[in-house]
Amino acid sequence: MPAQVYDIAVIGGGVNGCGIARDAAGRGLKVLLVEQNDLASGTSSMSTKLIHGGLRYLEQYEFKLVRESLIEREILWQMAPHIIQPLRFVLPHSPGLRPAWLIRIGLFLYDHIGGRKLLPASHGLDLTHDPAGKPLKQDVKRGFEYSDCRVDDARLVVLNAMDARAHGADLRPRTRMLSARRTAEHWDIELGPGGSRTPTHVAARILVNAAGPWVGVVADHLADEETQRTPQQRSGVHLVKGSHIVVPRLYDNPRAYIFQTPDGRIVFAIPYQDDYTLIGTTDVDYNDDPGKVCISDDEVRYLCAAISSYFIKQVTPADVIWSFSGLRPLFDEGDVSAKERSRDYVLELDAPQGRPPLLTIFGGKITTYRHLAEDVLRQLTPFLPAAGPPWTRGAVLPGGDFPVDGLARLQHELLDKCPDLGDKTAARLVHAYGTLAADMLGGAGSVADLGRHFGAGLYQREVDYLIANEWAASADDILWRRCKLGLRFSQRETRKLQDYLKTRLAKGSAAPPLQP
Repeated sequence: MPAQVYDIAVIGGGVNGCGIARDAAGRGLKVLLVEQNDLASGTSSMSTKLIHGGLRYLEQYEFKLVRESLIEREILWQMAPHIIQPLRFVLPHSPGLRPAWLIRIGLFLYDHIGGRKLLPASHGLDLTHDPAGKPLKQDVKRGFEYSDCRVDDARLVVLNAMDARAHGADLRPRTRMLSARRTAEHWDIELGPGGSRTPTHVAARILVNAAGPWVGVVADHLADEETQRTPQQRSGVHLVKGSHIVVPRLYDNPRAYIFQTPDGRIVFAIPYQDDYTLIGTTDVDYNDDPGKVCISDDEVRYLCAAISSYFIKQVTPADVIWSFSGLRPLFDEGDVSAKERSRDYVLELDAPQGRPPLLTIFGGKITTYRHLAEDVLRQLTPFLPAAGPPWTRGAVLPGGDFPVDGLARLQHELLDKCPDLGDKTAARLVHAYGTLAADMLGGAGSVADLGRHFGAGLYQREVDYLIANEWAASADDILWRRCKLGLRFSQRETRKLQDYLKTRLAKGSAAPPLQP
């Protein structure tokens, strides 16, 4: 047996994998997580960026999923108030689609089944007088308003990874699982290439397949004829593509909109980074390579038409400045349409007598990742007698140790320390790093102390911090996942950043990781 055997090896560095690693490490377990690409480089950074109950799932009688999601909504907000903030949603009523009485019943349930305490309740709107009606066509006269939250999805993943590391987990992004084989006592897992070009072997008592859209690919690499594959595992996960477009800001008020469409779907319009509107999502069955997912022309036209049927300002494909697509790795329910498939998670435990267990994860929402992780550990605890009790409910994520209404105070404190940082950059930093923003800036009293400026308020000090603390290794890691500045960077600025990263990484990390 190897000198060190991990209690749990997690395959997949999305929100579920990192959430499981954090929970397990905090229970005193030895945890390894491997991810073939960057953390959050798949589904977990391609979401609608909401922490929500899923109002439309009530129509599918998914009361358990909605209730659990609504409970998690306020738990997560208090755990990470820097990357999660409340958002009011306007739901215009469209005669001929869902009747007003049905929407009122749905919103009553939405307000009450999840133990809402901090977020304001729903109410009706007269859109002929309320400012929310200003950007809408004149035939839209009434509607409703309710609460949910927005989230920086990729940062949620990274913060869970940071906290897992702080509790002793071993996280290895850009490391692929090549194979895994059961022995009498543990899983023998072959990894490569990672930081070394030579494959390495590690051992783990339990293997967790949290690979998202690649869950079937990982299952195919389990070189064990005794692995008991369920029918769902044999047929593979059912992938559903959700695509989004981003256009210049369509309206001035800070609320989001949720629109009904004639085909029964819903489409969101959400304020995004002050200057843009995020529009999505679609539900399309997907059968190709998960690594090649992208938006189709039909999806772009569909989203533009759906939005244009409500807004006075029309949206065309020519207005789209960015698009992205993600895959929902849903449990295979057979002949069910994409929009009707459950978003709830399914855990498949394969534990042959006297052999190391395998747990495979299907489905799930970003909102329920923490609850999913607790459920995973509940199922695995019988195999891990030394594991501690559940602990993550109420345990803040790195940088989140401040009240939910404390962002403005943090921003003022940051500007007091570095006055010429500017309101926009200070706001971005506290929303990304919370109380760690001041630590990241160190003793800098002016932007001159922050080193080279790459563009859009991104300085060398922050880049070095991301290399040392958040596993950043490319311009994409920083601009599209860690800082969300990709829309504001020119090609020239991006090349400058990438050149710096190559040089910096060749010299090693900029500094030892900060302790959250």
